Amino acid sequence: MERLVLAIGSAGEILAMARERQGIAALRAACVDPGNRSSLTQSAAAALAVVAQDPASVLDAMRAVGVHAVGIDDPSYPARLRLIEMPPRVLFVRGSDAALDSAASVAVVGTRRPSDLGRRTAARIGAALARAGALVVSGLAIGIDGAAHAAVVEAGGLTVAVIGGGHGRLSPPSHDRLAAAIIEGGGAVISEHAPAVMPSKGTFPRRNRVISGLADAVVVVEAGARSGALLTAAWALEQGRECFLVPGTIESPESAGCLAWLRDYGGVARIVAGVPQLLEDLGLAVTGGDPPDGRSRQDRGSMVPPDLGARGPSIEAIAFELPEREGSLLRAIARGAATPDEMAAVTRLPIGAVLGGLTVLEDRGAIVAQYGRFRVHDGAWQ
Repeated sequence: MERLVLAIGSAGEILAMARERQGIAALRAACVDPGNRSSLTQSAAAALAVVAQDPASVLDAMRAVGVHAVGIDDPSYPARLRLIEMPPRVLFVRGSDAALDSAASVAVVGTRRPSDLGRRTAARIGAALARAGALVVSGLAIGIDGAAHAAVVEAGGLTVAVIGGGHGRLSPPSHDRLAAAIIEGGGAVISEHAPAVMPSKGTFPRRNRVISGLADAVVVVEAGARSGALLTAAWALEQGRECFLVPGTIESPESAGCLAWLRDYGGVARIVAGVPQLLEDLGLAVTGGDPPDGRSRQDRGSMVPPDLGARGPSIEAIAFELPEREGSLLRAIARGAATPDEMAAVTRLPIGAVLGGLTVLEDRGAIVAQYGRFRVHDGAWQ
């Protein structure tokens, strides 16, 4: 494609040449290398000629699955992705183009076979990033990806899923409802492949460069020694993105890849020491306000529950009205600290003071506890 564009000028001119009587031969001649061999196969050139003669067949297939195309020269093409070494020439998009470009964007990826702890960690990170106003990018796969997407949707944030095949071949099929929820919440599901393309072992590694290319940083939650999530991490470093890895126990196969990277790439790969610490390292702050697209949660579909920012003041304003101890704890919880030990580490308060402050916040209805973890109460200020 790159050689065709360089030789002929634009996608429109390529299709015009393909419609000519000797179009197939002309297309192949445009891709001749110094060894006088064409890098465009006869079958690929013939396929271009067929499409050029019958564009309606392609457009009809896109409309059938609710997809539209965003070309690399379109104003709505994501700026971050345009700057990587091999950007897709076209993106097939279901959902909002506006979701593809955000002031802050973070990819959250990991294994398809996570532990329960890994799944919960991905959800906590995804929700915290959403509350901080960041776009969350992932791959819609079962496991860590799905947990991150679902948590962002639940938090009323924006998330973009990059799939490894065409929209007509959604993989995994079991995530069709999650994909619909992502779109209903103002996000998008995208692919560089046409709707009928089957996902394969070759398309997923290509997909990973798009995930990292859409983000400012990549967070790997759990990854085995040969996990595809590490390919996304490798792309992130090659593209100049920051890379964060969640450490795990040395006895966990799901953490072997993360631990190996933290050992081998200590100078460039960074450790996730906690959710609040991650947000701080990313330069993000939680305000409890509306999402980065400027629309309220109520305007983005009935499936998104209201939260503090939808009807009340920001977390910072609420915390300012509380005693210093309780205000510090509320800020820490909003940033993702969930256990008393995490709050003590973030606020530097003695554990006794943390427990006392949590009791006060619970009595006031500001926070709720579940299984030893705390979160800001969604309806506390309505």
